[in-house]
Amino acid sequence: MLVPVLLSGGVGSRLWPVSREGRPKQFLPMSGALSMLQSTCQRVDAAAPSPPIVVCNEEHRFLVAEQLREIGVSPQALVLEPEGRNTAPAIALAAFQALSGNSDSVLLVLPADHHMSDVDAFVAALAPARAAAAEGRLVTFGVVPSRAETGYGYIKCGDEMSCGARELAEFVEKPDEATALVYVDSGDYVWNSGMFLFRADRYLEALRASNPAIYAACEKAMASATTDMDFLRPDPESFKACPSDSIDYAVMEHTEYGAVVPLECGWSDIGAWSALWDVGTPDNRGNVLVGDVLAHATQNSYLRSESRLVATTGVDNIVVVETADAVLVASRDQVQGVKEIVSALKAAKRSEATVHQRVYRPWGSYESLVESEGFQVKRIIVQPGHKLSLQKHFHRAEHWIVVRGTAEVTRGDEVFTLSEDQSTYIPLGTVHRLVNPGQIPLELIEVQSGSYLGEDDIVRLEDVYGRQQS
Repeated sequence: MLVPVLLSGGVGSRLWPVSREGRPKQFLPMSGALSMLQSTCQRVDAAAPSPPIVVCNEEHRFLVAEQLREIGVSPQALVLEPEGRNTAPAIALAAFQALSGNSDSVLLVLPADHHMSDVDAFVAALAPARAAAAEGRLVTFGVVPSRAETGYGYIKCGDEMSCGARELAEFVEKPDEATALVYVDSGDYVWNSGMFLFRADRYLEALRASNPAIYAACEKAMASATTDMDFLRPDPESFKACPSDSIDYAVMEHTEYGAVVPLECGWSDIGAWSALWDVGTPDNRGNVLVGDVLAHATQNSYLRSESRLVATTGVDNIVVVETADAVLVASRDQVQGVKEIVSALKAAKRSEATVHQRVYRPWGSYESLVESEGFQVKRIIVQPGHKLSLQKHFHRAEHWIVVRGTAEVTRGDEVFTLSEDQSTYIPLGTVHRLVNPGQIPLELIEVQSGSYLGEDDIVRLEDVYGRQQS
């Protein structure tokens, strides 16, 4: 049985300011109408129409669940990593889960944040990969290089096998440009895509042989895993003892049973803004334009607007990315430096490094519109049928004004309904809750006033989403 495994734990810091820790690139529509996670799910459905196992972190669990629901995907399991430990442990968790349902499980492991334009070519590559896996091989998909790329690791391919795959000869780190040219000219090297196919039991055997500490920690964590709503939670203490390592270093570089299937499918890991230019559709001046953009005397550039007009004139080979609270301007061939910008923002403890102006929650979202000393104005959207926690605040009072939909309000001992253009006041310290009982999103304006307006001034008394007090 072929079981898709989607790894959804990345941060995508090189795609700041659009991708941030609170909502990374896999949950965003970076190169189409669907998010990258949703696009990966649809790609997988064409290749292996069975429920996927999705491995993600605690913070993103509701994002994953909601995005899968939007496209009608019911996962086999949503496995929550207590802490990030890289790909080798994440795949081990998925392997143990798959074997608990079927001892013959074959895993198709895919990052949730990659782009692929030719799905048919990808599906065709599964045939030799499955044949090699049936022989006990651990198969990786290597992308046939289209250029001398220095931003990817490479794999050297060995002799061709009877099943159509090739022997895995060697993993090679990211080369300099001259070395990359030699690799491409030789025809024996492919890009390391981070995509794999193998039997779950064979992967765990190889992991136990080459890195027994990871194997033991993951086995123990899954043996004591608990179920919470739709989520599978490996035991936190056991998993935190797990070493952090990639599948390449922990397993593939040690095994004698590695194999490579070369793949030509319009693949990109969308690792930087220049990659969005590569996979985009340029205009007659070589510009890729996304959103409300006006480009005059501009060429070979990637221009993206998220919330307002972006206009350029007299520029060449640049990247401009605008969001509600930040603007990035970079040379297209220097975009790898964005990661350093994010590090500097984190060092300065700036919120722009980690969260967007619009913050998503299991029940909907909120967006800060105005913030000043002693007061803050937010736009709150509650999805139909959802509710916020029953809560109170020690340092702030709130005014709610409904601008769309219907609100059911709990305020102390009262429960009442508000319609559009109606409002209410929540005094400091009063227990309250907001519910959307209607069929359309509830939208309201919240005015907070008080001595402290931080999100950690929330005492949750009851919460349907199982969140801790914050």
